[in-house]
Amino acid sequence: MKIYTKTGDKGQTSLVGKRVDKDHLRVESYGTIDEVNTIVGYAMTYLDSEDTKDLYESLQKIQHELFDCGGDLAVVKEGIPFKTTEKMVEDLEKLIDEYMDATPPLEKFILPGGSKAAAIIHQARAVTRRAERNVVSLMKQETIHVPVFLYLNRLSDYFFALARVINTRLNIKDIEYERGAIVFRTDKK
Repeated sequence: MKIYTKTGDKGQTSLVGKRVDKDHLRVESYGTIDEVNTIVGYAMTYLDSEDTKDLYESLQKIQHELFDCGGDLAVVKEGIPFKTTEKMVEDLEKLIDEYMDATPPLEKFILPGGSKAAAIIHQARAVTRRAERNVVSLMKQETIHVPVFLYLNRLSDYFFALARVINTRLNIKDIEYERGAIVFRTDKK
């Protein structure tokens, strides 16, 4: 099987419904999501212990959902069903809450890092934010399936919480940004 088609040799690619230039914002958006997916796969190689099996499985599920998001952004033809759902967003919110409850209270911003897996997850978080910014720009020009945007917004928060829970499980303390002010309230008022 040949994986090259030569159809993109003139700088265009196919969406579901039309052809566009390869630097089209829609292509940039789902390409950045693909970049996040690759980073997630790399982080997973450091989560192979029994202590992190549940985190590994969660990330594998997210990899499938990232494909869903990218695929949904590639759809411009009417009548094609979307795969990204609001339930996926709600599932991320539950995990974020669970992970944040399992970590020490946080008052200041933290430096990205700690364990190798957490550092890579922080990279995934930053690239997810870029994907989100791309999608916001795209939404100003074209209609998209809104749950994709919501999912990306929650996903960056999920990655933040996940990096913290990884470090917590590995007994690695997060390093607070030393010149930062208190930005998170630890009391529940």
